[in-house]
Amino acid sequence: MNKTININLANLFFHIDEVAYSKLQRYLEAIKRSFANTSGSDEIIADIEARIAELFHEKMENERQVITLKEVDEVINIMGQPEDYMVDEDIFEDLPKSTSNPIKIKKLYRDIESKYIGGVSAGLGHYFGIDALWIRLIWILLTIFSWGGFVFIYALLWILVPEAVTTAQKLDMTGETVNISTIEKKVKEGFDDVAEKVKNVDYEQVGNKVKKGSKNFFDALTEIITFLFKIIGKVFGIFLIILGAAGLVGLFIGLFTVGVLEVIHIPGIDFYDMINSTGTPIWLVSLLSFFAIGIPFFFLLYLGLKVLINNLKSIGSLAKYSLVGLWFLSIVTLVVLGVQQATAHAYTGSTTTKEILPYNIALDTLQITMKSSDLYEYQEDYDFDGMRVAYNDKGEKVLFNDEVRFNLKISEDGQAHIKITKDASGHSFNDAKDRASKIAYNYELKGNKLILDRFFITAAANKIRSQDVRVTLYLPKKTVIRLDKSAKNKLGYRTKTDREMDFLNMEDYLWQMGANGSLECVNCPLKKDLDEKENNKILINKEGIDIDIKDNGDSFKMKIDENGVKIKTGN
Repeated sequence: MNKTININLANLFFHIDEVAYSKLQRYLEAIKRSFANTSGSDEIIADIEARIAELFHEKMENERQVITLKEVDEVINIMGQPEDYMVDEDIFEDLPKSTSNPIKIKKLYRDIESKYIGGVSAGLGHYFGIDALWIRLIWILLTIFSWGGFVFIYALLWILVPEAVTTAQKLDMTGETVNISTIEKKVKEGFDDVAEKVKNVDYEQVGNKVKKGSKNFFDALTEIITFLFKIIGKVFGIFLIILGAAGLVGLFIGLFTVGVLEVIHIPGIDFYDMINSTGTPIWLVSLLSFFAIGIPFFFLLYLGLKVLINNLKSIGSLAKYSLVGLWFLSIVTLVVLGVQQATAHAYTGSTTTKEILPYNIALDTLQITMKSSDLYEYQEDYDFDGMRVAYNDKGEKVLFNDEVRFNLKISEDGQAHIKITKDASGHSFNDAKDRASKIAYNYELKGNKLILDRFFITAAANKIRSQDVRVTLYLPKKTVIRLDKSAKNKLGYRTKTDREMDFLNMEDYLWQMGANGSLECVNCPLKKDLDEKENNKILINKEGIDIDIKDNGDSFKMKIDENGVKIKTGN
């Protein structure tokens, strides 16, 4: 049973057994002796210790795991022995250059030495192998075309991507192998008197001589399969990043747009207040929706970054739990608001008024017309459930609907009546009935002329609650009626007629209330006569002359216009 020791290596704590600790200690002391008289030795040793700590951390499955001699040997094999590099550098000048091209695995860091703002673009340039200038230009274009949405993505990368501080991290950023040789090389580059000599040394070739062994066929096959899975993982990570970033940018633009529309009162945004039964401001609902939908997109983006970036900094448990809590709170709040909104239409209430029309059918034909109003005729075309927003002659905001229809039925008591039914919905029966009673609808009888409003209005404070108005006229038998052109297509489907409505314009003819309750046409032509009339016509207008005559199967057609004369005869 080995004794365990707690050590602090590059500000990271590890549990290591006594045997492994002794070997690691001897290894580090040997490294210190090898660089004792080297320029920048303190920085070299600090970076080597940081790299060793990083390798130990990667091999640990949990915080309680004890580092054994096996892990120490694996790390020493990666870093190399100090004596492999304690050689006069001049002897390497005549050695042939290495022809091997080892695979370089890059890690994403922020390059703070080449930064303009946070070093994100410079780090991405190293990672993708392109000039940082192009990355910066892409950021500018994406920010412009996303209304500033990509500023959020940049800030997110600034927070999550670590900066390259140590020499080992700078080597990881450029994809160079991190061992004693390359760390020494990188540090020496900072000293002008040694830089040129160190650059010419092929440390990778020297390090590779220490490694022995060969790979068999199955090892190579395993590496190929692993490589393919890594490629698939990277593609999946890119997909998640694109999906998450697109969702966040779209939501950000939507939130910004809603806020602007509310501030400057763009037409159509007023309908939110008209249908909102909870009193919740639109900006708050937009913000809750942003959190409810955006936080999952954020985690998709973060997951994609984790797949692509092995050394991505964690946002921390506090941030994760806070985001999950905020998402859950937003979902619950939106559900509660949705239930409140739905219950606002749970009940339907009606109010009905029925009045006698002081009209004497013996006087003349009853003329029915529908009146509009300039206040409501030329309003914006934005509507919801048939309702539109307008302002009355007092400048007050009102809701109006110009889809009022009327029906004609026979009177049972021999007198003319008008019945007006107003409907509305609400969160209770009394609330619905109260909203229905607040609907304003008028009519006027002038002699033999009945003028119906083709619209109804209600105050904006009553909100949009499925308001509707139905008008029914009860007329005595044999009442003669003429419909004005303003009433065209306003007759309801409950009105019965003795003719086919599809080939008649009702306003062109007189109608009489029949004994069975259906309208009977007084002067309508028969369908056969209409067909014959259509087949025998002579039209003279600004377009020319058009003659079409049929007689016993023979036909004659002649058309005279700007193109000349066309004559056609036949059976």
